[in-house]
Amino acid sequence: MQYENEEEMIQQAFQELLNDYMATKHRKRVEIITKAFNFANQAHKGIRRLSGEPYIMHPLSVAKIVCNEIGLGSTSICSALLHDVVEDTDYTVEDIENIFGPKIAQIVDGLTKISGGIFGEHASAQAENFKKLLLTMNDDIRVILIKIADRLHNMRTLESQAPNKQYKIAGETLYLYAPLAYRLGLNKIKTELENLSFKYEHPEEYRDIEIKLQETATERDKVFTEFTAPIRQQLDKMGLKYRIMARVKAVYSIWNKMQTKHVPFDEVYDILAVRIIFEPISLDEEMNNCFDIYVAISKIYKPHPDRIRDWVSHPKANGYQALHVTLMANNGQWIEVQIRSERMNDIAEQGFAAHWKYKDGANISEDDNELNKWLETIKDILDDPQPDAMDFLDTIKLNLFAQEIFVFTPKGEIKTLPQNSTVLDFAFSLHTEIGRHCIGAKVNHKLVPLSHKLQSGDQVEVLTSRSQRVSPEWENIAATAKARTKIASILRKEAKNRQAKGLDILTEFLKGEEIYVDEIVLNKLTRLHEKPNHDAFLEAIGSGSIELGDADLNILRGKNSSSWRRFLKLPFGNKDNKTDNETSPKQEQPEKINTKQITKQILKLNEDNIQNKYAIADCCHPIPGDDVLGYIDTNGRITIHKRQCPIATKLKSSYGNRIIATQWDTHKQLTFLVTINIKGVDRLGLLNDVTQVISRQLSVNIRKVTIETVEGIFEGHIQLYVHDVDDVHAIIAQLKQIDSIQEVVRE
Repeated sequence: MQYENEEEMIQQAFQELLNDYMATKHRKRVEIITKAFNFANQAHKGIRRLSGEPYIMHPLSVAKIVCNEIGLGSTSICSALLHDVVEDTDYTVEDIENIFGPKIAQIVDGLTKISGGIFGEHASAQAENFKKLLLTMNDDIRVILIKIADRLHNMRTLESQAPNKQYKIAGETLYLYAPLAYRLGLNKIKTELENLSFKYEHPEEYRDIEIKLQETATERDKVFTEFTAPIRQQLDKMGLKYRIMARVKAVYSIWNKMQTKHVPFDEVYDILAVRIIFEPISLDEEMNNCFDIYVAISKIYKPHPDRIRDWVSHPKANGYQALHVTLMANNGQWIEVQIRSERMNDIAEQGFAAHWKYKDGANISEDDNELNKWLETIKDILDDPQPDAMDFLDTIKLNLFAQEIFVFTPKGEIKTLPQNSTVLDFAFSLHTEIGRHCIGAKVNHKLVPLSHKLQSGDQVEVLTSRSQRVSPEWENIAATAKARTKIASILRKEAKNRQAKGLDILTEFLKGEEIYVDEIVLNKLTRLHEKPNHDAFLEAIGSGSIELGDADLNILRGKNSSSWRRFLKLPFGNKDNKTDNETSPKQEQPEKINTKQITKQILKLNEDNIQNKYAIADCCHPIPGDDVLGYIDTNGRITIHKRQCPIATKLKSSYGNRIIATQWDTHKQLTFLVTINIKGVDRLGLLNDVTQVISRQLSVNIRKVTIETVEGIFEGHIQLYVHDVDDVHAIIAQLKQIDSIQEVVRE
């Protein structure tokens, strides 16, 4: 649409927002929304986004997402319109409170970024901002919902950002905001956030899958029509009002499955699912109607006995309700059918916010028991935050994407836990005291250890002992954020007690010598006992692992000691001295980079710089052709990671300001080591066929081959030197042609 001027475009966008709001069931508070728009429009006047459009178009777009796609009302719409005013203009939170009241001011304050942070200068402020969001979320869930809307619009307009910014924002989105949207039940938004992140991180793979989806669309439509025809007839006989939709798996989900299952696009069989959405005869009959539809369609197609998911009787923690059944179609293909009412569908699309429609305007923060439970878990984590940015984000994220299991107490009470939860997690979910004294459990009346993983349907009786103590190994046993946080808190508290006891013992020991404990004394004794810091030294005294004696007094009195050699190694003021731990000059180190000189330009990896300037990450072993990025560490060195590497994902979220957009510029001159895994049915001469293909046909050097056969099934790992990803693809294609080989994947 063409506009005569920008003001006309802005007014038209605002009118669209008002029209959308008037079409909702919320109270029609048009006056305060208009007031908020006029205030924000004036505050942002003359400011533009990187795309060139007036800045006010961003708050307007966020407000439209809040209204249309999340389903919130006037308070949230006003907060969305005002969310950048405090951060980007001279107005303060107090100004917002005076004009719009305390509730809108509180939400705007929660949405306003903060500078710096407790996580140190090397971490981005993202973790601290996220923590602030979660703290405010405890008071009002709308803060996080508006923040997700803000992130969604930023992702939709990410094209105008520099590549390194794109990777940072896309990485944060995939690591934090998509799981958060999922946990809050915003399924549609979660899918779009994942797809947009994937589109910017792996543009070529995104286009490939999109093209393949378009090419197979006709075949899918045909399968859908044929599969649903008899289902429609049956539902018509039942007299239900319904609609049947085809749900096509999202691009990111398809790619994710291809990566985790090591299969090509053609072997992803659950791309198509069918969704039956019905109007229940009455709200009381809603659950019965779900099961009636299930029984009716099971008479038409054979159901898979292990793939029935009943989230109607036991909703997910994000409020999701539906009955999932997998049926065998006439063409021999398994197709998942999701059965939900219109109410369940609204909650699946809009999450907890959709409860506004069904709770007669009840406060969203009081709506759902499961949401309150989750907020309590977050509160526990925030009460005892991790000191490191990445630890904090990991702890928060631990429970966001977890699939749930349902277990029972001895009295039959249902408890919801994330998948892979152990007996220890269950014990801490009941009470901290039960967790800290847990020695094991009886699961289905059988004795099991703390580390036993629970399954849905297990009945668990926790066994405790007053003499049991929390040990550091428990942090590896626990799978839930709540249990890990509690264990870490207990261990830290016990360590503090041992330090206090150690200080008392040290003070008493030195009292007779009239020596007082101060910084200089602690420094000398900590070095003598080779402890990393004062706390570790005092804790060792408190635990009894260090006994104080004459050597300590000799050091403090300045007498010679057998430890004098040790101090010769310490670099007192001479920065050229090296300790034994430093790397020998023979080992080449990547060249240090002056981070201030790095611009927003894309880093080019070529034959001249890849070997002496940059380090290739050991965690993911990228090679030319892989989508990669650079990470500048605290020493100014650049490490190259694959973009989808889990470590890189965490780095993008916590240290996004140190990410550099990177591209390969090699020309098949250097070789890189890769590992190819093969699997299949064993036969005579198979290894010979494999080596013939690699060495003779493709002229590739093999470094190492290991083959193991168990009961006729072989697994092999081949280390090869290749130039780039094209070489790997050629090798995999050739190996797949060999008779008996079923799977070939790059490690």
